[in-house]
Amino acid sequence: MSTFKDLSDAMAEAVETVSASLVQVNARRRLPATGVIWSADGVIVTTNHVVERDEDITITLDDGTTHEATLIGRDPANDLAVLKVEASLTPANWAEDDSLKVGNLVLALGHPSEQTQASLGVVSALFSSMTKRKRRSGRKGRRFGNGRFRNRDGGGRMWKVIGGGHIRTDVVMYPGFSGGALITGDGLVHGINTSGFGRGASVTIPVATVRNTVETLQKHGKMTQGYIGIGIQPARLPDTVKEELEQEVGLLIVSVENDSPASKAGLLVGDTVVTIDDDPIEQLEDLLSAQKLQVGKTVSVQLVRGGELQEIDVTIGERPS
Repeated sequence: MSTFKDLSDAMAEAVETVSASLVQVNARRRLPATGVIWSADGVIVTTNHVVERDEDITITLDDGTTHEATLIGRDPANDLAVLKVEASLTPANWAEDDSLKVGNLVLALGHPSEQTQASLGVVSALFSSMTKRKRRSGRKGRRFGNGRFRNRDGGGRMWKVIGGGHIRTDVVMYPGFSGGALITGDGLVHGINTSGFGRGASVTIPVATVRNTVETLQKHGKMTQGYIGIGIQPARLPDTVKEELEQEVGLLIVSVENDSPASKAGLLVGDTVVTIDDDPIEQLEDLLSAQKLQVGKTVSVQLVRGGELQEIDVTIGERPS
């Protein structure tokens, strides 16, 4: 009984702590929604679908004070919006990008009224925007995404995470919970909750995606679409390269756009791309996911040229509109 009470008290304390970093977002005609304070300089993250207007937006803090907010920008693909107020705020304590596990107890928090509301559930699934791939037992020293392996199952398959994806939970998303926080018992915020991806779906946008959205919108005012500027098709690798990489297929470059990041870096028609920042590139989806990296980021492209492996640095560009 004491263990149950201790857990209950700890969760209530976590809710109380995080409440200081939740705000009420008034940006639509019906029920207000929720937002989470990203940084002390007044940056707030909420969901895009609850921000129905670009002006006349206000937020109400946990202490009851109301402030005018400006819209920094939107990320419709991830249902995120970033607001800014001219005030010193208490930011949430954000968790590490990949610290949640399936089965973890979590709380969804909302602040659409005068007090914080909570809903208890478990993490049902963790999804990546990347495709599944098999990791061969002999491959060593390969980094996947952030340098760690993630979500391995009994079949020896795993998810490679570069960004995106979402967290699925069984929490009840009450009206006004969109834009609120998903937290664990230690008070860490693991993402932004949204009901905007489908009726009845409890989805959380993870910290890595939130961070990328905030940084991109603060820098560009819009979500930029990265690109390298190559046309590709799958191609089998030479036996020597196949053995060295334990990878059978790469992407053969069949065209290079003029004045593109690829042409500026010296990529050539006939090169076969095999990795980007040590992540295997074997199909179109791998290249598309790599291009979702932040515009301006320099990546190491490993390729086969003349039967030999070479590495060339390429800076991700912004796709022309």
